[in-house]
Amino acid sequence: MAQNMQITYDIKGENTGTIKRRRIVAYIVLAFLSLLCLFWFYLLFVNATKSHAELSLGFTAVPSTHLFTNWKQLMKMPLKVLPGLANSIFVAALSAICATYFSAMTAYAIHVYRFAGRKAIATFILAVMMIPTQVTALGFLELIRKFNMMDTFWPLIIPSVAAPATFFYMKQYLDSALPLEIVEAARIDGSGEFRTYNTIIMPIVKPAIAVQAIFTFVASWNNYFTPALILSNENRKTLPILIAQLRSMDWSHLDMGAVYVMIAFSIFPVVVVYLCLSKYIVGGIAAGSVKG
Repeated sequence: MAQNMQITYDIKGENTGTIKRRRIVAYIVLAFLSLLCLFWFYLLFVNATKSHAELSLGFTAVPSTHLFTNWKQLMKMPLKVLPGLANSIFVAALSAICATYFSAMTAYAIHVYRFAGRKAIATFILAVMMIPTQVTALGFLELIRKFNMMDTFWPLIIPSVAAPATFFYMKQYLDSALPLEIVEAARIDGSGEFRTYNTIIMPIVKPAIAVQAIFTFVASWNNYFTPALILSNENRKTLPILIAQLRSMDWSHLDMGAVYVMIAFSIFPVVVVYLCLSKYIVGGIAAGSVKG
């Protein structure tokens, strides 16, 4: 018996040592990947602090002191950067709100209500994800011309109400995190459907909403194709359009320090949104990807 106990302890000790070694290797790999991802942001910040002459000398990992000088040079360019920032924030924020709220509502209706064609509707919504935006661009432009919405923000915001990818994620999350008994109990207590959704369901799906808000905000913020087709007024252009316009300028007279400042400036709001909502990402993705 003593020999068997000794063998058991040896096996447990060996397993414990193996687990520790695996964790150490995993932490090292994750740390390396994190540094690899963050390095490019650091490089962007370093380049934003350098003058055009310093950038022409090559790469150095040490920041310089020309950040505010580059910002002043950026403000002198014929690009309306601050209005572009305000436009991007307005469009991206409203798109994220509309996509998460109404897509979660659609997923809630498909999950809770039992009616004929429920699965067919869900399948059709998912099939829409397979259609590229470029394929429908021509018809979309004709439609917004008929509604006199050219050169406005509404064609960039209203379509986000129907977001198939967000619907799919929210549907998976509700299947795993929302028992139907909660909805039935709310109905017995006399709660209306909209009140149930807004006061009971929304807090339950808050992690998933936060995750999808990040994804939708970033996608709308980086969108160049659709705004470039719709927006022509200089006061309404978003940051991706302004950054693309830098390519048409005379590079021989372009201050690269100011260019790097503009790129860093365009990334900053996305980083802020991510930091504010990042605590929900791990829990939201884990719960949404496992169906109970």
